[in-house]
Amino acid sequence: MPDFGELVGRRVVVRSRVPGERGPSGGPAYTDVVGRLLSYDGSTLRIQRRDGREAYVPAADVVAAKPVPEGSARVRTRPAMDYSPEELARICTRGWPPRITQDLGEWTLRASGGFTGRANSVAVHGDPGADLPTALAQVEGFYRAQGLPAKAQVIDQTPWPGRFADAGWVGTGGTHDHAVVLVAAARAVLETSRTGRQDGEATVRIDETLTEPWMAAAERVTADVPLDDVRHVLASPPVVGFAVVEGDSGIEAVARIVVTGEWAGLSSVHTLPQARRRGHAARLLEACTRWAWDRGADKVYLQTMRHSRAALALYEGYTFEVH
Repeated sequence: MPDFGELVGRRVVVRSRVPGERGPSGGPAYTDVVGRLLSYDGSTLRIQRRDGREAYVPAADVVAAKPVPEGSARVRTRPAMDYSPEELARICTRGWPPRITQDLGEWTLRASGGFTGRANSVAVHGDPGADLPTALAQVEGFYRAQGLPAKAQVIDQTPWPGRFADAGWVGTGGTHDHAVVLVAAARAVLETSRTGRQDGEATVRIDETLTEPWMAAAERVTADVPLDDVRHVLASPPVVGFAVVEGDSGIEAVARIVVTGEWAGLSSVHTLPQARRRGHAARLLEACTRWAWDRGADKVYLQTMRHSRAALALYEGYTFEVH
């Protein structure tokens, strides 16, 4: 049996017995889990699957475990556009995790002290397990208990926007309505690289710890939100990086990159006003994609707004498509 501790952090395939079940030949039944071994506490293996879901395998049931290839040796079975909107919405939630979650059928109630709409709204996908009036009453009760307004994140290409409107719900208005999710193959992004390093150019550094300088440069409004909620949303995923572009005046731009299985999520891309129009967003995109690729991701998603024409043009140039 391999030393599980030595496999932590690597992509692995783990075969284990299924207690109480028999295989086709009458012997023990086995199951395989493929993913990144996040931790081993002496009794249980915690493995992150391709879509970011986590599996917990008792070490006592494991009959074999071995590493599987990283990087260019990997073989993928599903391009980014093959994922349904509902699947991708769940992947996005894993990459921007709320501090409190509660399932409502296939919906996910999310709360994080009010820090961002994504982490403080019900993610509407699939069946809530009840008729709509009952489901909405449960949504409203959940957010009332959290001291937050009831909000829902719905997917345009589904019946839910119309059903919520018929129930009296309205859009939040302003720039927060109608975000778009863009996706690309990580390899294609890297092959489109335009920011060849030149002497004197700003450099990108990616830290795995959330720092106060990064928070200050990100310029997110957090004054009325508990710091623990902010830190949970930004820093609790097992594989997350905080990128900064450093220039002569210090930090000039920042971004956040998270890896959940084979997906990388880019967020919080922000350039300080005095450093704009210097190509920092492209530098961050390329550096973060390379960092994520080295950690097992082969697909990238990000969210932006329909009115952000400059951002949409930048990402389109790197082969991103609207999902």
